[in-house]
Order: sequence, then structure tokens, then C-alpha cells
Amino acid sequence: MNAKILSSDPIGTSARSAWANILKQFQGYLRLERGLSRATCSAYDSDLQQLAKFLTEPPDATNNMDVLSGQTKCDVEDAPRSLDAEGSVDPIQATFTPIYPHTLQPDDIRRFIGFRSIGGLERSSQARLISSVRMLFKYMNEEGIRQDNPGELLETPRFGRKLPVVLGTADINAMIGAVDLSKPEGHRDQAIVELMYSCGLRVSEVTNLKISALHFDLGFIRVTGKGDKERLVPIGGPAARAVNLYLSTRRRHLAPKNDAHDVLFLSRNARPLTRMKIYLLVRELANAAGVRKEISPHSLRHAFATHMVEAGADLRAVQEMLGHESITTTEIYTHLSREYLSEVVRKFHPRS
Repeated sequence: MNAKILSSDPIGTSARSAWANILKQFQGYLRLERGLSRATCSAYDSDLQQLAKFLTEPPDATNNMDVLSGQTKCDVEDAPRSLDAEGSVDPIQATFTPIYPHTLQPDDIRRFIGFRSIGGLERSSQARLISSVRMLFKYMNEEGIRQDNPGELLETPRFGRKLPVVLGTADINAMIGAVDLSKPEGHRDQAIVELMYSCGLRVSEVTNLKISALHFDLGFIRVTGKGDKERLVPIGGPAARAVNLYLSTRRRHLAPKNDAHDVLFLSRNARPLTRMKIYLLVRELANAAGVRKEISPHSLRHAFATHMVEAGADLRAVQEMLGHESITTTEIYTHLSREYLSEVVRKFHPRS
């Protein structure tokens, strides 16, 4: 037996330790071999830690027994009874058997999904959970711990693609115009909005953007996206001017804390901005500009891509600028473009 296979012998490694061991190894695999971002690794770990807890700890008596045990209530009531420390009967403890990583079966995963669904687990979260399980067992296959992949036998939930809310150019201009340049952070806030719309950046890409990654003389910035993959993105004149103005004013007089000397956007206390701060900034500017849409920083990225496609930009070029691995992810903007064209026809064609 492979040395990495964790024993289910009750006097050997416990199920909880077995899961802790394999998940620690798995995190190293995701970061070092797959090159996934910290956010993605954290999402996988969150899903799998919950799965491990479900499989190794007896459920509370208040939980749904049908889902948790995979048995009917009568099965549990008729099962051999065990006594707790006070001599009370505990049928759940009596029937619970911990599941190890190398003994996990598809039905165990289905029971966990059923358990999570009691609390209203969305289909997108179910899909991510199944993806996490598949990736874990792909790793175990490569390490020779298992020869099968239980996740492959699970059906991924189907759900329609939800089109994002799109900001018009008038909305973008209104938000930029709503920035109060009399405030100390005014030029920074203007530069953030201009840059996100000009380059279609994710909010994490904005918070991590370095001054050394700005190549305005060449008309590009160097962006580090998901999986720490770098790409060059063109930057427009207004955005470049806004960033330069911020650099020559507010940013110039800040003394960055710790390792933030090369970080472009800093908070009042000279630390890197958080994603939440940018989210609140975008919402605040939208309200001030009278934009009555439910938006987030990602809406600026959607606006960039949608306006590019509407103007006739090549989809492959948009894919490259957005940093999408698959063209199918970018194709959503062709749907948005068709919606826009249909609206134009309905609005202006005399016999529409």
C-alpha cells in the first residue's frame, strides 16, 4: 500500500487527522504545482474543510437525521444504542462511522450536498463544491492514493448564465464627475475609477497594482491576474493622466507602511487599499451620480468589455485584455451586445 494512503485502522491515524493531512498536502499542490491564486486555494480549502468535518464528526441531534446519516429515522431508532458519559442513549453516536479520504464514495458527497442545501446552498456553490472534490481526487490520483475519482460521478448543477448589470458611458462619466477632488483622496478615487474602466481590471488586480508595473511611455500597464498570471493591458489617455495626477499629488506625500512602497493605491494611513474599500467607493460614487443600478467594482470591468464589443472589438483581443483563460467566458459580452443592438432596433426602427 502506498505510504501516503491513510489507514482506517481505529488504532492508527484518525479520520480527522487523515483529512487534515491530505488537505494540507493538497493546498501545497494547488499553489506550487497548479499555480492557483490564494483566493481560489482558500475557496477550495473552505469547501473541503466543511466536507471533512461532516464526514468525521457526529452530527448534532438538532440536524436533519435523514440527510446526515443516510438512514431513515426508524433505522436510527432501531439501531444498537450507546450511552454517553451520563448514561443517556445516543443513537447518532452509535450509528456514525467516520469516512476517510481514500474510502469516500459519491453517496457521501451527495449526503453532504443535501445537508448543505438545507441552509439554502445555491447551485453555483454546489458546482464549486463538486469542482473542489474533483480537484482533490485528481491530486490523489496523481499521488497514487486512489485510482478512482468519486467527483466525476457527480452531476454538476445546471443553472442559466446570468447577464451582469451594464453601466452605460453616461453612467461612467457621471460617476467620474461625482468624485470630490477637494478631498485628500479625490485624485486617488478618480484614478481608480478611470483605471478600472479603461483597462477592465478586477478589484484584486487594482489593489495589487504596482507603480513599477505602469509603462505609460509604452501605453501599457502590467497586471497580475488569477493564478499570478501576468498580462499587458493598454491604458487610455484619460486614465493615464488621472493616475499621473494622483502620483504627483496625494501619493507623493504618503510614507508607505511596511512593504507597500511600490503599491499604487494607498489608504489614508498609507497601507494598501482593501477590496471592501474599493467596493464602498464605487457604491458611494454611483449613489452620488444618481446611478440607480445594483453595481459593484466588477461592473466597471463588465462595462469595459461590453463597450469594447459593442464598438466592434475582436473577441479574442477582449479575452486577452480581460485575462480570461477560455473564450467561452468572454462570449457573454456578445450576448450583452446583441441585447444592446436589439434595444436600438426596438427604440429607433419605425416598424419594430
